[in-house]
Amino acid sequence: MPLVLVTGAARANSIAAGVVPRLVADGWQVVTSDLEAADYPADLSLATAPAELIDAVRADHGAIDALVLSHAHDVESGILDTTAESFDRHVAVNARASLLLIAAFARQVPATGGAVVAFTSDHTTGNLPYGASKGALDRIVISAARELGPRGISTNVVNPGPIDTGWMDAEARDQLGSHHPLGRLGTPRDIGGVVSFLLSPDGRWVSGQLLHADGGFSARF
Repeated sequence: MPLVLVTGAARANSIAAGVVPRLVADGWQVVTSDLEAADYPADLSLATAPAELIDAVRADHGAIDALVLSHAHDVESGILDTTAESFDRHVAVNARASLLLIAAFARQVPATGGAVVAFTSDHTTGNLPYGASKGALDRIVISAARELGPRGISTNVVNPGPIDTGWMDAEARDQLGSHHPLGRLGTPRDIGGVVSFLLSPDGRWVSGQLLHADGGFSARF
Protein backbone atom coordinates (compact mmCIF):
# COMPACT_ATOMS: atom_id res chain seq x y z
CA MET A 1 0.00 0.00 0.00
CA PRO A 2 1.58 3.33 -1.04
CA LEU A 3 2.17 5.89 1.69
CA VAL A 4 1.26 9.60 1.51
CA LEU A 5 1.95 12.35 4.03
CA VAL A 6 -0.64 15.15 4.13
CA THR A 7 0.23 18.33 6.04
CA GLY A 8 -2.27 20.85 7.40
CA ALA A 9 -4.78 18.13 8.13
CA ALA A 10 -6.09 18.92 11.62
CA ARG A 11 -9.15 21.08 10.94
CA ALA A 12 -12.40 19.35 10.02
CA ASN A 13 -13.24 21.92 7.30
CA SER A 14 -9.75 22.18 5.74
CA ILE A 15 -8.92 21.29 2.16
CA ALA A 16 -7.01 18.33 3.54
CA ALA A 17 -10.26 17.10 5.08
CA GLY A 18 -11.53 16.54 1.54
CA VAL A 19 -8.25 15.08 0.30
CA VAL A 20 -7.59 12.49 3.01
CA PRO A 21 -10.78 10.39 2.65
CA ARG A 22 -10.45 10.37 -1.12
CA LEU A 23 -6.87 9.08 -0.93
CA VAL A 24 -7.88 6.45 1.61
CA ALA A 25 -10.63 5.32 -0.79
CA ASP A 26 -8.00 5.13 -3.54
CA GLY A 27 -5.96 2.68 -1.46
CA TRP A 28 -3.35 5.01 -0.01
CA GLN A 29 -2.04 4.68 3.52
CA VAL A 30 -2.44 8.26 4.76
CA VAL A 31 -0.55 9.87 7.61
CA THR A 32 -1.22 13.45 8.63
CA SER A 33 0.65 16.33 10.18
CA ASP A 34 -0.35 19.66 11.64
CA LEU A 35 0.54 21.91 14.54
CA GLU A 36 -1.62 19.66 16.74
CA ALA A 37 -4.37 17.00 16.54
CA ALA A 38 -2.73 15.00 13.79
CA ASP A 39 -0.75 11.76 13.48
CA TYR A 40 2.51 13.73 13.60
CA PRO A 41 2.28 17.14 15.29
CA ALA A 42 4.91 19.53 13.93
CA ASP A 43 5.63 23.24 14.16
CA LEU A 44 6.70 23.99 10.60
CA SER A 45 7.84 27.48 11.53
CA LEU A 46 10.95 25.77 12.94
CA ALA A 47 13.71 25.14 10.41
CA THR A 48 14.42 21.66 11.80
CA ALA A 49 10.81 20.47 11.78
CA PRO A 50 10.41 19.40 8.10
CA ALA A 51 13.32 16.95 8.06
CA GLU A 52 12.36 15.66 11.51
CA LEU A 53 8.80 15.07 10.30
CA ILE A 54 9.88 13.13 7.21
CA ASP A 55 12.33 11.08 9.29
CA ALA A 56 9.68 10.25 11.90
CA VAL A 57 7.13 9.10 9.31
CA ARG A 58 9.71 7.06 7.47
CA ALA A 59 10.97 5.41 10.69
CA ASP A 60 7.42 4.30 11.53
CA HIS A 61 6.08 3.39 8.10
CA GLY A 62 8.91 3.10 5.58
CA ALA A 63 9.45 5.18 2.46
CA ILE A 64 6.94 7.92 1.66
CA ASP A 65 5.54 7.73 -1.88
CA ALA A 66 3.71 11.07 -2.06
CA LEU A 67 3.53 14.41 -0.30
CA VAL A 68 0.52 16.75 -0.13
CA LEU A 69 1.36 20.18 1.25
CA SER A 70 -1.85 21.66 2.65
CA HIS A 71 -0.43 23.56 5.63
CA ALA A 72 -0.53 27.35 5.75
CA HIS A 73 -0.04 30.33 8.03
CA ASP A 74 -2.37 33.24 7.26
CA VAL A 75 -2.79 36.52 9.15
CA GLU A 76 -4.23 39.28 6.96
CA SER A 77 -2.27 42.52 6.60
CA GLY A 78 -1.10 44.90 3.88
CA ILE A 79 1.93 46.93 2.92
CA LEU A 80 1.56 49.46 5.73
CA ASP A 81 0.76 47.13 8.62
CA THR A 82 2.78 43.97 7.91
CA THR A 83 5.52 43.57 10.49
CA ALA A 84 8.87 41.97 9.79
CA GLU A 85 8.04 39.23 12.28
CA SER A 86 4.73 38.44 10.58
CA PHE A 87 6.29 38.38 7.12
CA ASP A 88 9.09 36.10 8.30
CA ARG A 89 6.65 33.64 9.87
CA HIS A 90 4.55 33.46 6.70
CA VAL A 91 7.64 32.75 4.62
CA ALA A 92 8.94 30.22 7.16
CA VAL A 93 5.74 28.17 7.21
CA ASN A 94 4.38 28.59 3.69
CA ALA A 95 7.59 28.64 1.65
CA ARG A 96 10.66 27.52 3.61
CA ALA A 97 8.96 24.57 5.29
CA SER A 98 7.57 23.44 1.94
CA LEU A 99 11.01 23.63 0.35
CA LEU A 100 12.56 21.61 3.16
CA LEU A 101 9.74 19.05 3.16
CA ILE A 102 10.09 18.53 -0.59
CA ALA A 103 13.86 18.16 -0.26
CA ALA A 104 13.62 15.65 2.59
CA PHE A 105 10.90 13.75 0.73
CA ALA A 106 13.00 13.59 -2.44
CA ARG A 107 16.03 12.22 -0.60
CA GLN A 108 14.08 9.18 0.59
CA VAL A 109 11.73 8.60 -2.32
CA PRO A 110 11.63 4.98 -3.53
CA ALA A 111 13.03 3.92 -6.89
CA THR A 112 9.51 3.87 -8.32
CA GLY A 113 9.34 7.65 -7.94
CA GLY A 114 6.81 9.84 -6.20
CA ALA A 115 4.58 12.88 -6.42
CA VAL A 116 4.16 16.22 -4.67
CA VAL A 117 1.05 18.40 -4.67
CA ALA A 118 0.95 21.80 -2.93
CA PHE A 119 -1.75 24.46 -2.66
CA THR A 120 -1.42 28.12 -3.56
CA SER A 121 -3.60 31.23 -3.64
CA ASP A 122 -4.20 34.45 -5.59
CA HIS A 123 -4.41 36.55 -2.41
CA THR A 124 -2.32 39.71 -2.61
CA THR A 125 -3.84 43.08 -1.69
CA GLY A 126 -4.83 43.13 1.96
CA ASN A 127 -3.25 39.73 2.50
CA LEU A 128 0.29 40.54 1.45
CA PRO A 129 2.52 38.23 3.52
CA TYR A 130 0.32 35.23 2.76
CA GLY A 131 0.21 35.99 -0.95
CA ALA A 132 3.94 36.70 -1.16
CA SER A 133 4.83 33.47 0.61
CA LYS A 134 2.48 31.51 -1.63
CA GLY A 135 4.13 33.11 -4.66
CA ALA A 136 7.46 31.80 -3.40
CA LEU A 137 5.88 28.37 -2.93
CA ASP A 138 4.77 28.38 -6.58
CA ARG A 139 8.33 28.92 -7.78
CA ILE A 140 9.70 26.23 -5.46
CA VAL A 141 7.26 23.59 -6.65
CA ILE A 142 7.63 24.42 -10.34
CA SER A 143 11.42 24.40 -10.05
CA ALA A 144 11.27 21.04 -8.28
CA ALA A 145 9.65 19.47 -11.34
CA ARG A 146 12.81 20.06 -13.37
CA GLU A 147 15.29 19.22 -10.65
CA LEU A 148 13.51 16.17 -9.26
CA GLY A 149 12.09 14.78 -12.49
CA PRO A 150 15.15 12.53 -12.98
CA ARG A 151 14.25 10.90 -9.66
CA GLY A 152 10.80 10.07 -11.01
CA ILE A 153 9.08 12.76 -8.93
CA SER A 154 6.25 14.87 -10.32
CA THR A 155 5.49 18.17 -8.59
CA ASN A 156 2.50 20.45 -9.07
CA VAL A 157 0.91 23.39 -7.28
CA VAL A 158 -2.88 23.72 -7.30
CA ASN A 159 -4.87 26.95 -6.98
CA PRO A 160 -8.31 25.81 -5.80
CA GLY A 161 -9.92 29.23 -5.91
CA PRO A 162 -12.25 30.28 -3.08
CA ILE A 163 -12.94 27.31 -0.83
CA ASP A 164 -14.84 27.96 2.39
CA THR A 165 -12.54 26.43 4.98
CA GLY A 166 -13.90 28.57 7.80
CA TRP A 167 -12.53 31.97 6.80
CA MET A 168 -15.65 33.23 5.01
CA ASP A 169 -18.57 35.03 6.58
CA ALA A 170 -22.06 34.94 5.05
CA GLU A 171 -21.42 38.06 2.97
CA ALA A 172 -18.22 36.64 1.48
CA ARG A 173 -19.90 33.32 0.68
CA ASP A 174 -22.78 35.06 -1.09
CA GLN A 175 -20.54 37.45 -3.00
CA LEU A 176 -18.02 34.86 -4.17
CA GLY A 177 -20.68 32.27 -4.92
CA SER A 178 -22.65 34.71 -7.06
CA HIS A 179 -19.56 35.34 -9.22
CA HIS A 180 -18.72 31.68 -9.68
CA PRO A 181 -19.41 30.21 -13.14
CA LEU A 182 -20.85 27.05 -11.60
CA GLY A 183 -23.05 29.02 -9.22
CA ARG A 184 -21.48 27.62 -6.07
CA LEU A 185 -18.26 27.70 -4.12
CA GLY A 186 -15.82 24.86 -4.32
CA THR A 187 -15.58 22.33 -1.51
CA PRO A 188 -12.67 20.36 -0.07
CA ARG A 189 -14.22 17.28 -1.66
CA ASP A 190 -13.89 18.85 -5.11
CA ILE A 191 -10.17 19.26 -4.55
CA GLY A 192 -9.81 15.70 -3.30
CA GLY A 193 -10.51 14.40 -6.79
CA VAL A 194 -7.88 16.67 -8.31
CA VAL A 195 -5.21 15.48 -5.87
CA SER A 196 -6.28 11.87 -6.42
CA PHE A 197 -5.55 12.21 -10.12
CA LEU A 198 -2.22 14.01 -9.72
CA LEU A 199 -0.94 11.33 -7.35
CA SER A 200 -2.14 8.46 -9.52
CA PRO A 201 0.03 6.76 -12.16
CA ASP A 202 -2.13 8.36 -14.86
CA GLY A 203 -1.52 11.82 -13.38
CA ARG A 204 2.25 11.65 -13.04
CA TRP A 205 2.85 12.97 -16.57
CA VAL A 206 1.44 16.29 -15.35
CA SER A 207 4.36 18.03 -13.65
CA GLY A 208 5.74 21.51 -13.12
CA GLN A 209 2.32 23.09 -13.42
CA LEU A 210 0.37 25.73 -11.53
CA LEU A 211 -3.13 24.36 -12.03
CA HIS A 212 -6.26 26.45 -11.56
CA ALA A 213 -8.63 23.74 -10.36
CA ASP A 214 -11.32 26.22 -9.40
CA GLY A 215 -14.42 25.39 -11.43
CA GLY A 216 -13.71 28.22 -13.85
CA PHE A 217 -13.55 30.96 -11.20
CA SER A 218 -10.24 32.33 -12.54
CA ALA A 219 -11.77 32.62 -16.03
CA ARG A 220 -14.58 34.92 -14.91
CA PHE A 221 -13.17 38.08 -16.49
